[in-house]
Amino acid sequence: MTSTLQGFGLGLRPEHYHDFISGHPRVDWLEILSDNYLVPGGKPLYFLDKIRERYPIAMHGVAMNIGSCDPLDLEYLASIRALANRVSPAVVSDHLCWTGFAGQRMHDLLPLPYTDEAIMHVAGRIRQVQDILGRRLTIENVSTYVQAAAPLKEWEFVAAIAAEADCDLLVDINNIYVSSRNHQFDALTYLQALPAERIRQWHLAGHSDHGSHCIDTHDQAVCEDVWALYVAATELFGEIPTMIERDDNIPPLEELIGELDRARSLSQLGAQYAIA
Repeated sequence: MTSTLQGFGLGLRPEHYHDFISGHPRVDWLEILSDNYLVPGGKPLYFLDKIRERYPIAMHGVAMNIGSCDPLDLEYLASIRALANRVSPAVVSDHLCWTGFAGQRMHDLLPLPYTDEAIMHVAGRIRQVQDILGRRLTIENVSTYVQAAAPLKEWEFVAAIAAEADCDLLVDINNIYVSSRNHQFDALTYLQALPAERIRQWHLAGHSDHGSHCIDTHDQAVCEDVWALYVAATELFGEIPTMIERDDNIPPLEELIGELDRARSLSQLGAQYAIA
């Protein structure tokens, strides 16, 4: 089916494949981890083909290595393009970070320096990716745990890259909260600085709170502080497609749908203030 993101979605995980092909849970769209569907054949693609007949799909990847100085991986990008042609996603996204250097994959989403030089470097690579894919790329802010001295704030850096590359933004509310705790900045200031016209999607997720710092683990429910920040986001920007992301400690689907129902209610509440 042709994908259009409207309303509220979930990250598609193997634990819930059968739920989505045997019934029709109250989810508006699904986001796949693109890297899990790049091998031809096999069960993941079998289930994806079945599910995409029933739900709009967004593609979300972790390995474009947008921020690296390594050459872009053209073979990987060709695989992403082929998958996109297969599933007709509404959004193709990856992360504003680097994940490897000198051919070595770190399997982590590593932060970039917030400098003008980095803006030009990353924006140029995003434009190349968009040309290769033949579609716009949506980039996601990552959570960070160390921060180098830099002339720009993260929110200034994110907005500048989106403008220079002419790409869209996937804004992870939980990542903003985690980084704000780790680096002691105002999360609302971050949100207020984002360009409304480029935001395509919100992510909501859980994290581990260790008191002195937070780690973006995606293994538990959305916490109350992140829900409050989501309400602030909807008050600022109105209703934007929103999804719950869970990558570990996967609960039954109904538990995630319960969180999604809460997002629906809070989004409508916040959007009333945005309209007013």
